[in-house]
Amino acid sequence: MTRFRYSPRHLLGLTLLSTALATAGEQPPATETGKKDDAAVELRAPLAERSELEALALERQLAAAEQQRLDAAGTPFLALWLPANDPAPKGAVILLPGDEESADAPRTIGPLRHKLPDAGWHSLSLSLPDPQGANLPVRVAEPPAAKVEATAEQSPEAAAAAEPAPPAESAPSAEAVRAAHVERVFARIDAGIAFAEQQQAKSVVLLGHGSGAYWATRYMAERKPAAITHLLLVDIRQPEGFASPINDLLAQITASVGDFYYRDSVTAREAALQRKQLSQRQKQPTFVQVGLDALPGNPAVGEEQLFRRLRGWLDKQTGGNK
Repeated sequence: MTRFRYSPRHLLGLTLLSTALATAGEQPPATETGKKDDAAVELRAPLAERSELEALALERQLAAAEQQRLDAAGTPFLALWLPANDPAPKGAVILLPGDEESADAPRTIGPLRHKLPDAGWHSLSLSLPDPQGANLPVRVAEPPAAKVEATAEQSPEAAAAAEPAPPAESAPSAEAVRAAHVERVFARIDAGIAFAEQQQAKSVVLLGHGSGAYWATRYMAERKPAAITHLLLVDIRQPEGFASPINDLLAQITASVGDFYYRDSVTAREAALQRKQLSQRQKQPTFVQVGLDALPGNPAVGEEQLFRRLRGWLDKQTGGNK
C-alpha cells in the first residue's frame, strides 16, 4: 500500500485553508447584511406618547358607554362622557386635566366628572397631548460624511457620486413644537365643545385644573368661543415654556370666571391676589374668587369641599337653567 506523507508545513496550510472556507461560508454576504440593517432601521416605530398609553389603559378599565372617540383636526383622541342624572340637565361641563394627569385622574378630575352628573350636569373629560416644556431638545439632522474623496484619476461620474449629500432639513425648533402643541390642545377643546353641542346642552362650561386651567384660559382669550360663557379655574398652574402669562390672558376674557385656589400656599395666595386686583382694575364683576383649604390627609373631604363650592358657583352663575 502506498502511503502519502505530508510535511508539517503542508498540514498547517491545509488546516488554515479549511478554517477560512468554513468561516466564509457561515458569514452572509456584506450586501445582504447591509440591507437587513437598513430594513431594521426603517421598521422601527416611533415611541407612543404617554398620554396615548394612558388613554389605552383607560379604554381597558372603563365601561365602553363612558368612552367617546372624538376627532381633533383629523386626529382621534379619547374623551370620557357621563350624562346628567336628571331629566332636565343644566348643561355640560368640559374638564381639562393638567400635565401628567389623565382624563380620569384620581385627584380632582376623576372625582369631579363622577360627581357632576348627580348635580344635573353632563361631564366630558378630555385627554390632552403630552406637555411640551421649556427644555425641549432641538435636533438637527446632519448629512453623512463622504467616505470617498474625489481624485484627479476618478471619472466625473465617480467624483460627483463622492460629493457629500446636500444638508437635510433641520428639525423644528422648540418654539415651533410648542406652537404646534397649542393648536393640538385647541383642536381637542373644539372637538369637546362640538360634542357637547350635539347633546343639546343648555350651557357649556369649561373647567381646567392645574395647567389645564391655563389652557382653558388661553383658549377663551384667543378663540373667544360664543358657545362658552362660563369658565372655571382650579389651582391654576402655568405650563413651563409658554410665554403668555395667565394674568394677561384673563384680562382679555369677558365670560364669568370662577377662580378656585388653595390658600394654604403663600405662593398661591399671592398669585390669587394679583388676579383679584387685575379683575378690579379691569372692572370684571363676573370674576369670583374662592379660597379652599388643602386637606392632604383627607383627600375625600377635600374633593367634596371642592365639588360643593363648584356646584354652588355653577348654580349661581347659570341660574340652575331649569
